[in-house]
Formats: sequence, structure tokens, C-alpha cells
Amino acid sequence: MTEVRLREASFLILSALASEPRHGYGIIKDVQAQSDGAVVLRVGTLYGALDRLAGEGLIEFDHEEVVDSRLRRYYRLSAAGAGRLAQEAQRSARQAELALSRLATGNGLLA
Repeated sequence: MTEVRLREASFLILSALASEPRHGYGIIKDVQAQSDGAVVLRVGTLYGALDRLAGEGLIEFDHEEVVDSRLRRYYRLSAAGAGRLAQEAQRSARQAELALSRLATGNGLLA
């Protein structure tokens, strides 16, 4: 059975956590930067996605800290999440390569 593809927001969240653990606001800002502002996660959407990704074993709780009297919960990518992110990135790269190749050889639109 083929795994269901990751939604764009989930892919970007996993990507945000690939380099280091982050708290919610840090994830939101990283996703926005990765997508050049095209994907803006709302807080409710983010935490729903984090709960789902944690339930799937793709991310894990890392630690908490208090900053300016506010609790920040940090998440990290799990080993399963790293594997899934790599799989999705490779699939996307193959699809993009094929599309660019077809455009270049098909009708000369890319030159």
C-alpha cells in the first residue's frame, strides 16, 4: 500500500524541524519563509497539524521553557519523520525533473 502524500503544510512543518527543534511561533515563521509567504499557518491549524504529526510518530516533544512568563513547547523531527520527509522530497524532485524535462523537449517553451 502506498503512503498518502504529505500535505504541503505538513511537509513544510517537517522541513522546519529538520534542522533543529522549534517552538510553535518559530515553526510558523520558518514555514512562511520556506514558502516565500505563500503558506501562512494559523495557530489553530499549526497545533492541529503538530498533534496529527506526533500521533503519526513523525515528530516528538523536545522540551519546554518559559520566556516572558509564557510557556514554549519545542518539537523535533523523529527518525520516522526524517525518513518520511526525505521520501517526500525525493518524490517531489523526481516529479519536478520530469516536468522540466518534458517542457524542455516537448514544445520548446523552455529554452
